[in-house]
Amino acid sequence: MALFRIENNECLENIKEQPFKLEKEIQSLTENNLKGIFGLEFVKSEFSLNNFRIDSLAYDRDTKCFVIIEYKRDKNFSVIDQGYAYLSLMLNNKADFILEFNENTTETLKRNDIDWSQSRVIFISPSFTTYQKEAINFKDLPIELWEIKRYNNKTVNYNQIKSSGAQESVKTINTQDKNIEKVTKEIRVYIETDHINKGNTETQELYEKLKDGVLNLDDNITFQAKKQTVGYKIEDNIFLDVVILAKSLKMYLNLKSGELQDEKELARDVSNVGHWGNGSYEIKMNDTENIEYILSLIKQSLRLNKYNVS
Repeated sequence: MALFRIENNECLENIKEQPFKLEKEIQSLTENNLKGIFGLEFVKSEFSLNNFRIDSLAYDRDTKCFVIIEYKRDKNFSVIDQGYAYLSLMLNNKADFILEFNENTTETLKRNDIDWSQSRVIFISPSFTTYQKEAINFKDLPIELWEIKRYNNKTVNYNQIKSSGAQESVKTINTQDKNIEKVTKEIRVYIETDHINKGNTETQELYEKLKDGVLNLDDNITFQAKKQTVGYKIEDNIFLDVVILAKSLKMYLNLKSGELQDEKELARDVSNVGHWGNGSYEIKMNDTENIEYILSLIKQSLRLNKYNVS
């Protein structure tokens, strides 16, 4: 789709793509902005281990896992084979990844601090082939494809290639690849249905009504299923976590204590209590009686996280 810049309130000037000449350009740009683009913490560039060289090693503090990032200019590679080879490398050398994190950050992690089941690989390229895009069409693939485009008006766009909603599992691939076999036993990609199925019929309907209301708050809201929650994001910031229980919903607002205006006092301050979601406030929902009011509370979290003022 063509892009244009408005000149003098009337004329349109075409914005042209400015291709990357080297993979290193893409790598430097991404590593310097990992937090803003993906919400990840940078750990190490050019991490070498066992004849492999990982372009960028990152850490996802939200899911407590490592993320491997690879940059590609050419199109002649298999996202499945390479992705699972990197994940197998990680699972076979967990101590080395933890050591790399501890040596390059101010925090110290232990083996049990990491949720290895959430590990994933991200490939970033100016373009992917149709075959590569089709290759990720599984519901539980721990591999993401992101296309990057740079334009002559100093604008860059990262766009994730989404699967077309396939319900087939990657475990059905007829392959003798030991990397795939090992990784699929330890790594689990969670989808929204995994959480929805935990609730009864009434709870499932309640969640769908809540979801519709949340998504209508802003056109740029996205959601992602994690191990314990379904997280809703704005500008790569999680503002709401939803836990689907058998007979109710629990929600966590990503606000600090004292930031929520709650006249009905439906939210509970759980800042000193262990919980799965982000933020200090928990709301339990059994029916739709207060759904509009609850959405107004969620909107406060959305607004503060969208503009990064919380």
